Amino acid sequence: MGQGTHQVTNQVPDLLDYNLYLTDRALQEGVRREGAGWHEEALIDYGEQLGLPQSFAAARDANRYKPELEAFDRHGVRVDRVHFHPAWRQFMRMAFAQSMHCSAWRSPCVGAHVARAATYLLHGQIEAGSLCPTTMTSAAIPVLQREPLFESIKTMLYSDRYDERDQPVAGKMGMTEKQGGSDLRSNTTCAEPVAAAGRGATYRLTGHKWFFSSPDSDAHLVLAKHKQVFSCFYVPRWRAEGGKNPVHIQRLKDKMGNSSNASAEVEFSDAQGVLVGEEGRGIGTLVEMAMYTRLDCVLGSAALLRQALVQALHHANHRFVFGHALIGQPLMQSVLADLALESEAATVLALRLARALDDPSDSLNQAYRRVLTPAAKFWICKRGIDAVAECMEVWGGNGYIEEAPMARLYRESPVNSIWEGSGNVMCLDVLRAINRQPELADVLCATLLRDCAGEPLLKECAARLSSVLSTSGPTLEAAGRYVAQELVLLSQASLLLQCAPQAVADAFIQTRFAGRGGRVFGVGIPSALAGPILERAWSESSVNQLQSL
Repeated sequence: MGQGTHQVTNQVPDLLDYNLYLTDRALQEGVRREGAGWHEEALIDYGEQLGLPQSFAAARDANRYKPELEAFDRHGVRVDRVHFHPAWRQFMRMAFAQSMHCSAWRSPCVGAHVARAATYLLHGQIEAGSLCPTTMTSAAIPVLQREPLFESIKTMLYSDRYDERDQPVAGKMGMTEKQGGSDLRSNTTCAEPVAAAGRGATYRLTGHKWFFSSPDSDAHLVLAKHKQVFSCFYVPRWRAEGGKNPVHIQRLKDKMGNSSNASAEVEFSDAQGVLVGEEGRGIGTLVEMAMYTRLDCVLGSAALLRQALVQALHHANHRFVFGHALIGQPLMQSVLADLALESEAATVLALRLARALDDPSDSLNQAYRRVLTPAAKFWICKRGIDAVAECMEVWGGNGYIEEAPMARLYRESPVNSIWEGSGNVMCLDVLRAINRQPELADVLCATLLRDCAGEPLLKECAARLSSVLSTSGPTLEAAGRYVAQELVLLSQASLLLQCAPQAVADAFIQTRFAGRGGRVFGVGIPSALAGPILERAWSESSVNQLQSL
């Protein structure tokens, strides 16, 4: 019998069974620095749970087997059910058990939003589709807390148990996207009061929603027109007197990514909704919620970037080319170190933005919330797409194979840049905030100038930015992307100078401000700094030690 010819060599073992939190120094330091050190034990436990082989397998299944719509049952009765793979439900239970949907509002304290953000960063590395309904629930709570109906749903909103039964229970909540995309005033859904109008009153909604996220949620917040103004309505899945609310699912969207999460197109056929807030304040309500949802987009992109990075680093540690491990080859070191800088800068800024929610009275925190959050959503979500693609390329052809994790991470990465306002919408929102609240822009710019005073490159950049901000009209609008980009890069550099090792801060400044960086990752990294940066980002020996415990 002849010798077998099928020999598999130089293949990298799967990265499994590691603690996502204990292997992320930047995240650990950020949690402590931003006031959530009290939550570390829970983060360690969750980092271990998420890193188990069964968690990776469940995430793969949740995205491979997409949600399916059952519009009618076998008797022809309209049911509008969405069937999910059990793995999706598993991740929803995990998210709720960690209180990601409510913890910052249920138990406000120093570091509450940071603790939630860190948990979100861990969860999003393994399964991102389950983040959407979790985000929308969390963002809806501060709006609903002011409403008369809140006491009737408070217990269920604050519950850590995810209840997937399709029956009258307001335990989880989503929010619709708007007909017409970012132009909220093109909304075509109409509302009419059943009896008396006003806050807390019941209305009938009629119309169409082209994008309706998480359609199996027990309630949605819906924007609708009434008397030529736009108001926000709480629309439950079940009517108070029993029976399904006539929110008819027309179809599920076939998306390029975010496959585990269902997104639908729906029709409202005299659906019942309760007015939230005052009539005509619907767009203002959505803008308030957007501050929270956009931060979660930043966190989601930072999570995808971190997972892609560690997968690339793990691959480079085990893959041999030209007789040497990839991780030891200078050009690959430059690429990986640059990606590590991008990941740490995203993590540091995301956690700082989360801390701004814990103390909204501080003027600098207000500037972070109102000005820097949309800028960060623009920049970090967009950079994440390129960074994940580069990480996939580190794997070579293996990264393009669906059985590996990189293809799914890549397909997932554009969603945060698109949802909750695409790039230009974010940049215009930054300019709008600066124009309406110039005092916040002044506080932010003064802080950046102070923190960057010792770095000539940063001072020069800050001065150019101030000059652009002194313009107005079409000139300033045309520079919107430049303004958002520079605000984020200066903020990231400032934060890294304060909290990261010198090698990380120096390399970031040289590649982002000195003209040494290129249009692709891996250009301009000083060779002497690559080693320390990579060791900080991912230590294969430390991972092996943790796995042996």
